[in-house]
Amino acid sequence: MQFLSGQQSRRVDQLAIAEFGNIYSLVILVPSINCAIRRLHDIGKSGWNYLFAFLPIIGWIMLLVWFCRDSEHGDNQYGQNPKGEY
Repeated sequence: MQFLSGQQSRRVDQLAIAEFGNIYSLVILVPSINCAIRRLHDIGKSGWNYLFAFLPIIGWIMLLVWFCRDSEHGDNQYGQNPKGEY
């Protein structure tokens, strides 16, 4: 049985950490997109507007402004206001 040298052992540890990071990113991706689309629906925008995230800087600023807006009062085409009637 051949043992790994110290340098090879560290390399294996680094690969394991990198692999864990990749898996974590994939697991978090779908719920984060879902939350963003629900937030867009709260302000009366289509979920397709989330594709503006692919526009550097301008798209990110647009989404940030939309995410910071207050929800529409009452119901909209996507359902009830999550805050209820106020």
